[in-house]
Amino acid sequence: MHNSRSKSSLSRCTSAGYTFMQRAPVRVAVERAKMHLTPTPQSPGTVDHTIYPSGDGRPVAETPVHRRNLFDLIDVLDRYFTDEPMVYVSGNMLMYYVPGDKRKHVAPDVFFVRGVPKEKQRDYYLVWEEAAPDLIIELTSKSTKAEDLGKKKRLYQNVLGVREYLLFDPRGEYLDPKLQGYRLDNGKYVALEPLDGRLVSEATGLHFEAQGEDLRVYDPVIGQLLPPALELLALASAERDVAVAERARILAERDRIAAENEQLRQELAELRRRLGESGS
Repeated sequence: MHNSRSKSSLSRCTSAGYTFMQRAPVRVAVERAKMHLTPTPQSPGTVDHTIYPSGDGRPVAETPVHRRNLFDLIDVLDRYFTDEPMVYVSGNMLMYYVPGDKRKHVAPDVFFVRGVPKEKQRDYYLVWEEAAPDLIIELTSKSTKAEDLGKKKRLYQNVLGVREYLLFDPRGEYLDPKLQGYRLDNGKYVALEPLDGRLVSEATGLHFEAQGEDLRVYDPVIGQLLPPALELLALASAERDVAVAERARILAERDRIAAENEQLRQELAELRRRLGESGS
């Protein structure tokens, strides 16, 4: 990504204090000392959430094409899994991975996690409290090549154990092909081989396809690309235009039939008048 560390619009997490069982005074003192020296990361109650900023103060430096892809990917994935409460999709959010160390963080462009609640309020993501992402997508460029293929790749492989890692270079500045990816195999990343020009994500059950400067998501079940929000709006607008045109056609047809009926009524009245005159 282009060094983006924007704040999430989600609300802040809350924390709870330690709960101690009834123990002898000496036992309590020992337990408290242990707590201060070595907090237990698996227990959300032991985490001081106030030490984890939701932003790192670094300036946002995204190109329009990177920003478009970031928003579209999050939107498409989030809508696709909207009915699954234990699937979380986000991006550009600070992700902390060492308890108590606010310097140990990363901000993936897009990440997908199974087994954590969708509706939980988050300002940042604590890996030890929730789970490591199953899929991370970085929108890469020549300026972030060293980080995306070096530091981040090692972190995702060796520390976080991210199941799948995709890199998309929208402008083709250094990746050929533009879309490349890896999957963990015995603790090491193995390059993904394309299937019909797409990379298969086992984590999501979806395929990813490079189309020009856009990374698209393909649903193999229905055999179609999943449209981002702007495409849905365009489709809705086109459908609305068709509906408006159809309504206008129906109204015009109704007016035509009404006019024909009126003409027939007048002709029938005239015929009756003439018949009446001839019979008198």
